[in-house]
Amino acid sequence: MMKMKGPFSLLPLLLALLLAAGCLRGRQPGQRGTGQKQVIQNSGSDTMVNLAQAWAEEYVRIKPAVSVEVSGGGSGTGIASLINGTADIANCSREMTFAERERALQNTGKDPVEHLVGYDALAIFVNLQNPLHEITLEDLAEIYGERGRIERWSDLGVQPPDGKRDKIIIISRQSNSGTYEYFREAVLGKTRDFRLGTIDMHGSKDVVELVARTPGAIGYSGMGYATDRVRMLRIARKHGETAYAPTVPNTQKGIYPVARPLFMYTLGEPEGELRDYLEWIHSPEGQDLVVRSGYVSLSRTGSHAPAQGEEHQP
Repeated sequence: MMKMKGPFSLLPLLLALLLAAGCLRGRQPGQRGTGQKQVIQNSGSDTMVNLAQAWAEEYVRIKPAVSVEVSGGGSGTGIASLINGTADIANCSREMTFAERERALQNTGKDPVEHLVGYDALAIFVNLQNPLHEITLEDLAEIYGERGRIERWSDLGVQPPDGKRDKIIIISRQSNSGTYEYFREAVLGKTRDFRLGTIDMHGSKDVVELVARTPGAIGYSGMGYATDRVRMLRIARKHGETAYAPTVPNTQKGIYPVARPLFMYTLGEPEGELRDYLEWIHSPEGQDLVVRSGYVSLSRTGSHAPAQGEEHQP
């Protein structure tokens, strides 16, 4: 048996064990990656993923020593990653709940800090073959809500979009999505649930693509996902009131009825490169990307707005 020659003889073994443990745990958020690049892990909202990717690409161009890695999966996925300590930033199209904040504090020892980064108008999309151009929040609740009275396009006084099938094909999001949560609260109310039989899509882009392929479909997604293959409906709060299109000016004025804030969450106050990145997002350059991506900036100004729709139509 090998004999120990004093207390320091255990040091190499302890160091080896600590290094092995570190390798098993992998990269911790905010650490430097290969080649001494600062890696920022950014996860969450599918509504925000295109905007987050635009920010990341521009920031890396400005600061090549930084790598910003963006992934979607929904607001709930981003929050879970933040709670687990595997993301530096959680993108959210809804606020974190008290329970989520508590879990983050218990698991990491840090309180999540909320950073408002822009605004989004949630658009209602229909196929281009659909003759409908506007709708009320009341009717949307009857289409999407449990025990809703509107099941067919003829219930809204329009002909079936494809000339044959009258039944409305209802496209929604999966329940871990912040868009799902916001739509439920803004349209259905806090106590009403979605009706059974909706087609639940994983991503915001998927909703718009399915509506574009399906004449009888209706779906909701961020206005930044609009394409020339779908139509965004004007929305009125009630029958007899003015309907407004999901545009930047209407969102800024507060007259479009389905608009929401966009957030980024960090564990505690950001420091170092993470702080610099968030400060840049709030700068004129970062906020200009918000507008160019089809969303609404914090400064309530911008050079670009979605082309569809006018501010209102009586």
